[in-house]
This record gives sequence, C-alpha cells and structure tokens, in this order.
Amino acid sequence: MIESHINRIRKRPPYHVGGAISRIHNQLTIVDLHADSLLWNRDLLKKEHYGHTDVPRLLDGNVAIQVFGVATHFPFGVDLITLLSMFHGWPVRTWRDWFERAIYQSQKLDKFISRSAGKIRLIKSVKDLDEVLTLRKERTDRLGVLLALEGAHALNGKLSNLVKLYDSSFRVFGISHFRDNEAGSSAHGRNKAGLSVFGYELVHMLQELHMIIDLSHASWRVIDDVIEVVKSPVIVSHTGVRGTCDNSRNLTDRQVEKVAKGGGLIGIAMISRALCGKQIRDMVAAIRYVSNLVGVDFVGIGSDFDGGITAPFDASGLPLLTEELLSEGFNEGDVAKIMGGNALRVFRETLPKI
Repeated sequence: MIESHINRIRKRPPYHVGGAISRIHNQLTIVDLHADSLLWNRDLLKKEHYGHTDVPRLLDGNVAIQVFGVATHFPFGVDLITLLSMFHGWPVRTWRDWFERAIYQSQKLDKFISRSAGKIRLIKSVKDLDEVLTLRKERTDRLGVLLALEGAHALNGKLSNLVKLYDSSFRVFGISHFRDNEAGSSAHGRNKAGLSVFGYELVHMLQELHMIIDLSHASWRVIDDVIEVVKSPVIVSHTGVRGTCDNSRNLTDRQVEKVAKGGGLIGIAMISRALCGKQIRDMVAAIRYVSNLVGVDFVGIGSDFDGGITAPFDASGLPLLTEELLSEGFNEGDVAKIMGGNALRVFRETLPKI
C-alpha cells in the first residue's frame, strides 16, 4: 500500500509501439543510471503490478544494465529510511547506522543474484561488463547490475569504510544526497559549500579505486571542485537541466559544459520536479537541450525508478521513450548513444579493468 502510493505510474502496462520502433528498440543496449529498487520489500525476481522496476520488467523493457542506487538517509522532518528499515524488518544494526544500511542493501542484491540462476550478473570491472554484453548477444534475458551509493554520509566519517563498500561491490559513488555531509554540501542543504579536506581525500581515493563519481544532488561548489581535480569522467546520474526546468537541483549550462568537457555524462531523470512536467516529451526536451548544448555523446538516462516518483511508465515501457526520441528527430545512432552507448563509454573509461 505504501509503495503503491509513493512509486506511482502515470500510464500502466501493457505498452504498445509500432513494429519498426520495436525492432529499433530491441537492438539497443540500454543502460539506466539510477533506480532505488533495493529500498523496498519486493522480490525483484518476480514481476509485480506496483513500483516501477523488477528484473522481469527490466528485461521486458530490454534493459541491459541497471545501476541500483543505495540510499541511506531521507531527511524529511524525520529520517524516512529509519521508518522504512523498521517497518520492513531490516536488521537492528541498520536502524541507526547509515553505513550498515548500505551494506545490508548490497547483501539484498547479492541474494537476488544468487537466486537468479545466472539471470543477473554483477558488474565490478570492465571484464564483467564485457562478459554481460557478450552473454546478451546470445541470451537477452540477462541483466547486468552495478551498485551505487547515494551520499558520503554513509561512510560515517571514516574513509576506511569506502574500502569496505568497494569490497561489497559498490562501483558508483554519489558525493551528496539530501543532506550536507563530511565530504561536501548538497544542492538541498544549508551550507552550499564545496569539498572539505575530507572530501578531497575521498575523491582521491575514489580515483585510485577506479570508482565512478556521481554528482547528482551535489551543490554547485562541490560539482566545480570535483571536476577541477578528477582525471576520469564523472556522471550526474539522475537530474534535469535548468535550461528546461529552473530549480536548484538541476544543472546550469556551465555545469553541463564542464561535465561534458571531461568526457562525463548527464543522466536525465523522469522526476517531474526535475523536468517541470510529467510527460515523456518533457524528459526528451531535457535530453534535446543537453544534446544541443554539448552534443549527443554526453547525455543518457537515469530514470530514478522506485525513488518516490510518479513515472510516465514502468521499466517495461521504455520502448515509449525510444519512440519519443525518434519522433523528436534523433536518428537511430543518436538514440543508441542516449539509451546506453554513452554510459558504456564512461564505464569502460572509469571502472577497474579486471
């Protein structure tokens, strides 16, 4: 009942597109840069009628690689994840400890993988990525997954915890989420500061570990500070742009240009407050804006499925996005880049080789 109220769908399945669109869509290698499905008390191996994402619906939508975000703190008056962890019967160790919540969600994913009979493959390196893509040439019912942390507060102020997260298969790291933390400020926070000394040390370690740095939710100063010192591409996994929706969460033109100059990637989300609209065309308008500003090589999709949003469709409805992109005038090559090709490039340039 709770999730049905929080993770809504504007248009419910089944979804229909023409045969030509379907053929184009089924040839894509689709990468979704962000979904919060591990928060919820669902068996992701089973197709459900509520929420946005599970393995069957991802495969129905021809998703090749899903990045699962791990949120550990939602500060809206009270910490909503504290309530969620208690309500869903998470271990007591997670009730007051952000780091333990991250570890627990990684363990949830491990259990899904072990029960999937090889259907889900964890990606920790370029070698793993290549193996997943090779498998999908023979079996399209295979899904690659990456783990992404949302917010350095989950380190509990200890850089040693980053190594523990790496050992627990995290390969994407978001500096900020909904609160300021020891590393730097959030776009939603009070300080609007840049990286702290701890934050610079963290970024250095992330680079040494070949983890992908995610600047979603980061303050503009954190974005500037990170881009100034990194050597590898960064992502902004689930966002909007101020050129189509002017709010403090979204990226300015200058920030989009800086991310693109470093070879990074802007993942456009399905969040209505990031798009200033609720339709598929609003998402495509943001994609078009980024493409016009810096080129089609630097934009992708980061749905924010299961992140407390009302999405235009669930994961099985992604052919509708392909249809809208083609209607907007993107050619098939452009669509292939937007729907996953650009993300694959960043993964190859950033992740450990083996």
